[in-house]
Amino acid sequence: MGDGREQARWTRARLGRCGPALDLLTARFARHEYAPHAHDEYTVGVTVGGLETIAYRGGRIVSGPGSIVVLEPGEMHTGGPAASEGYAYRALYAAPALLGDGTLGTALPYFPDPVLHDPELAAALCRTHTDLSAHPDPLEAESRLPWLLAALARRHSTSRADDGALPGALPGARSVALTVRDRLADELLAPPSLADLAADLGLSRYQLLRAFRTTMGVPPYAWLAQYRVARARALLDAGVRPAEAAALVGFADQAHLTRWFRRVLGVTPAAYRNSVQDAGR
Repeated sequence: MGDGREQARWTRARLGRCGPALDLLTARFARHEYAPHAHDEYTVGVTVGGLETIAYRGGRIVSGPGSIVVLEPGEMHTGGPAASEGYAYRALYAAPALLGDGTLGTALPYFPDPVLHDPELAAALCRTHTDLSAHPDPLEAESRLPWLLAALARRHSTSRADDGALPGALPGARSVALTVRDRLADELLAPPSLADLAADLGLSRYQLLRAFRTTMGVPPYAWLAQYRVARARALLDAGVRPAEAAALVGFADQAHLTRWFRRVLGVTPAAYRNSVQDAGR
């Protein structure tokens, strides 16, 4: 949109390599008002600035900064600014099954209150949305989004949490985590989807994620990124250039390697390579 106060940007992430798509919207509106419409997916949004008003279920709701808004599939709604300064939000459009994982029964999770106040979950949704909008890595998307959406349903819908999916009730959680770890390490250039790994192990994706996070302390994408950094470090020690090292260990590009290299080691790959070469001389 041409007006600086009217902005909307869509990003498409995939849940695993060759997996289903999930759309992310980053928007800021001062005047725009949506016509009445509905989605086949759950709309999950976090208001990050201003006030938004939404006609929903025969009434009108208002969402302010930090609020999570959940609009259910098939529910007609509108959206627009509630004040002259407009509003800004981050939204994602999730297939219903993503919210049902980790809960009991086959019915879709129902959210009696569409505006939720959960600062911890809102912040996590915003961070994940921002990261994936910038770099929609399939394994990262599949590690983070289903986990957060399951948490949303478990905390705020009328569906009962499936306590059988908790780590203490999951037989062989460590064995599951180590199996997933080994597969990711063996296939680091094109990692398998978590959905496929879960199906091979006779688990749901939520159970797999729970077992892995409990055992390894981090979600699968973060473990794989750190493993790739360690492999890249060995290549840099051998004199390989950062761009080449990034490709050899499965990072999307040198910028992707640099971002994770700095997170893990505190320096850029180029600075690390130069320091190693200087020490060698």
